[in-house]
Amino acid sequence: MRSMTGYGHGVWRSDDYIIECDIKSYNNRYLDVIKNISSQLSPYESYIDGEVKKVANRGHVEVSVRLKVLRSDISLIIDHGLVEAYSNAFRTIAEASGCAINLSDYLSVDGILTSDRSGSSEIYREGLEKALGEALQMLSAEKDREGEGTKKDLERLGNEFAASRLLIERKSGELEEHYRTLLEEKYLALTGEKAGSMDFMSELGAILVRYSINEEISRLGVHIAEYNKLLESSGPCGKRLDFLCQEMQRECNTIASKSQLAEINLLVVSMKDNIENIREQVRNIE
Repeated sequence: MRSMTGYGHGVWRSDDYIIECDIKSYNNRYLDVIKNISSQLSPYESYIDGEVKKVANRGHVEVSVRLKVLRSDISLIIDHGLVEAYSNAFRTIAEASGCAINLSDYLSVDGILTSDRSGSSEIYREGLEKALGEALQMLSAEKDREGEGTKKDLERLGNEFAASRLLIERKSGELEEHYRTLLEEKYLALTGEKAGSMDFMSELGAILVRYSINEEISRLGVHIAEYNKLLESSGPCGKRLDFLCQEMQRECNTIASKSQLAEINLLVVSMKDNIENIREQVRNIE
């Protein structure tokens, strides 16, 4: 089990450049990678996406990569033909106007002075791989550490839920006896006779079947077994756990609608509280 939240940091230094990488991961329904990288590293965007997907299945992941060049690979190019052409034009204008020619007049002309980066983004590959790898390793370790803590809390909540279900199962017989007694008293009050006719017993059986919670208790047992199985799985389980919580919530609601025993209803309230806490935790895992 892994958390969706975490942070990673990595740095690579050489004589020519420094690359620093920061990765932050937050909760999100799907994997969403947002990159803020230096323009010289833009050819590596797909590479960064691929590396992030190796350690994150869900979450909003922000990747920041900063490049600091220590030894510039930029050269300046002068267009001598353009300089000569503008010099002749400036000289004619100066003679006609009596104004002096300044260097700024040349620098303001597009194309006279241009820059050229002699190297390519390939020279930064090693630094990016090292810095990104270090950051992702730290992020992965933090996701594992937080996921382990979340798993322990989910185990505790699951055990509390299972204990409440077991108590309800033990009291399910009391619920049936409650309805039986209630109907017999109503029958006596209406007819003045004790219940015992075949018609009454047939109607009683139908009502007890309608208000029985045994089926819901059984399904909850299956859900709890699947819940524990998912907690022990090595792959992403957040979405499946969230769906399972919905099913458990539905069974609890059905039990509450059928029960008239305060003890069972209080246990259902406790179980629904467990489910809400579980869902809060599940939103933070992959």
